Amino acid sequence: MSNFQNPTDEELVNVLKRSKDIAVVGLSGEVTKPSHEVAEYLQSQGYEIIPVNPNVDTVLGRKSHDSLLDLAGNVDIVNVFRRSHELPAIVEQAIKINAKVLWAQLDIVDEAAAKRAQEAGMTVVMDKCLKIEHSRLLGKEKI
Repeated sequence: MSNFQNPTDEELVNVLKRSKDIAVVGLSGEVTKPSHEVAEYLQSQGYEIIPVNPNVDTVLGRKSHDSLLDLAGNVDIVNVFRRSHELPAIVEQAIKINAKVLWAQLDIVDEAAAKRAQEAGMTVVMDKCLKIEHSRLLGKEKI
């Protein structure tokens, strides 16, 4: 039985409104991939997208980074497009860079990693699409 609970809609709205910089771990350069579609949408909504993928040089006009540890500056949300078993290592990197929110996309779940992130002070969202939730909660409202 799961103990993990995602934030309420009200909490999600607060997260989305106070966030500006989103590191997208696993952001693909292929326009047909969900990670690219989600990041492109978020960029169109006024968020600063920071690609994290060692296999591409640039995505959506932004330099891609090999890992979260290569990022300089603020990261509000770490948006994860990797398999669930990669989440613990990503959480450790997110903690090191003082990210505020860990957002694991649809079908990405690791309760122990989520607990670790929460204990480090992060808000954690799992098994939800950032684009779907932003669209549902904020609609056409730009940040």
